[in-house]
Amino acid sequence: MNEQVRKYLAEIGRRGGKRSKRVLSPEAARDMVRVREARKAFRRFHTLCFWYTPPDLPIGKDDVDWVAETLKKNGNRDAWEVAERLCR
Repeated sequence: MNEQVRKYLAEIGRRGGKRSKRVLSPEAARDMVRVREARKAFRRFHTLCFWYTPPDLPIGKDDVDWVAETLKKNGNRDAWEVAERLCR
Protein backbone atom coordinates (compact mmCIF):
# COMPACT_ATOMS: atom_id res chain seq x y z
CA MET A 1 0.00 0.00 0.00
CA ASN A 2 1.22 3.46 -0.83
CA GLU A 3 2.70 5.29 2.19
CA GLN A 4 0.59 8.38 1.49
CA VAL A 5 -2.63 6.31 1.46
CA ARG A 6 -1.61 4.57 4.69
CA LYS A 7 -1.08 7.93 6.44
CA TYR A 8 -4.43 9.20 5.15
CA LEU A 9 -6.30 6.12 6.44
CA ALA A 10 -4.48 6.32 9.78
CA GLU A 11 -5.54 9.96 10.17
CA ILE A 12 -9.17 9.16 9.35
CA GLY A 13 -9.18 6.33 11.88
CA ARG A 14 -7.64 8.53 14.55
CA ARG A 15 -10.20 11.30 13.94
CA GLY A 16 -13.09 8.86 14.04
CA GLY A 17 -12.11 7.73 17.50
CA LYS A 18 -11.74 11.25 18.88
CA ARG A 19 -15.14 12.74 18.08
CA SER A 20 -18.51 11.76 16.84
CA LYS A 21 -19.23 12.05 13.15
CA ARG A 22 -22.87 12.88 13.86
CA VAL A 23 -23.84 16.48 14.36
CA LEU A 24 -27.07 16.94 16.31
CA SER A 25 -28.77 20.04 17.52
CA PRO A 26 -29.44 20.11 21.26
CA GLU A 27 -33.17 19.82 20.56
CA ALA A 28 -32.71 16.70 18.40
CA ALA A 29 -30.50 15.14 21.06
CA ARG A 30 -33.15 15.80 23.75
CA ASP A 31 -35.81 14.26 21.51
CA MET A 32 -33.68 11.15 21.02
CA VAL A 33 -33.28 10.77 24.78
CA ARG A 34 -37.03 11.22 25.38
CA VAL A 35 -37.86 8.57 22.78
CA ARG A 36 -35.32 6.16 24.25
CA GLU A 37 -36.73 6.66 27.75
CA ALA A 38 -40.32 6.29 26.50
CA ARG A 39 -39.41 2.99 24.82
CA LYS A 40 -37.84 1.72 28.03
CA ALA A 41 -40.91 2.76 30.04
CA PHE A 42 -43.23 1.11 27.52
CA ARG A 43 -41.37 -2.19 27.84
CA ARG A 44 -41.04 -1.96 31.63
CA PHE A 45 -44.71 -1.14 32.28
CA HIS A 46 -46.30 -2.98 29.35
CA THR A 47 -48.16 -5.52 31.50
CA LEU A 48 -49.44 -2.88 33.91
CA CYS A 49 -50.29 0.04 31.62
CA PHE A 50 -50.10 -0.98 27.98
CA TRP A 51 -51.57 -4.51 28.09
CA TYR A 52 -54.01 -3.68 25.29
CA THR A 53 -51.24 -2.89 22.78
CA PRO A 54 -48.83 -5.25 21.04
CA PRO A 55 -45.59 -5.58 23.02
CA ASP A 56 -43.52 -4.76 19.93
CA LEU A 57 -45.39 -1.53 19.14
CA PRO A 58 -42.88 0.95 17.70
CA ILE A 59 -42.61 4.05 19.89
CA GLY A 60 -41.52 7.22 18.11
CA LYS A 61 -41.19 10.92 18.83
CA ASP A 62 -44.93 11.52 18.42
CA ASP A 63 -45.76 8.77 20.93
CA VAL A 64 -43.81 10.10 23.93
CA ASP A 65 -46.71 12.19 25.26
CA TRP A 66 -49.10 9.25 24.85
CA VAL A 67 -46.74 6.99 26.80
CA ALA A 68 -46.45 9.54 29.61
CA GLU A 69 -50.21 10.10 29.75
CA THR A 70 -50.94 6.36 29.83
CA LEU A 71 -48.35 5.78 32.55
CA LYS A 72 -50.04 8.43 34.68
CA LYS A 73 -53.54 7.13 34.00
CA ASN A 74 -52.97 3.38 34.42
CA GLY A 75 -49.76 3.05 36.39
CA ASN A 76 -48.57 2.90 39.96
CA ARG A 77 -46.26 5.34 41.72
CA ASP A 78 -43.16 4.13 39.85
CA ALA A 79 -44.93 4.60 36.52
CA TRP A 80 -46.05 8.08 37.57
CA GLU A 81 -42.48 9.09 38.41
CA VAL A 82 -41.20 7.81 35.05
CA ALA A 83 -43.98 9.76 33.32
CA GLU A 84 -42.98 12.93 35.16
CA ARG A 85 -39.40 12.54 33.91
CA LEU A 86 -40.69 12.10 30.35
CA CYS A 87 -42.72 15.32 30.60
CA ARG A 88 -39.79 17.55 31.54
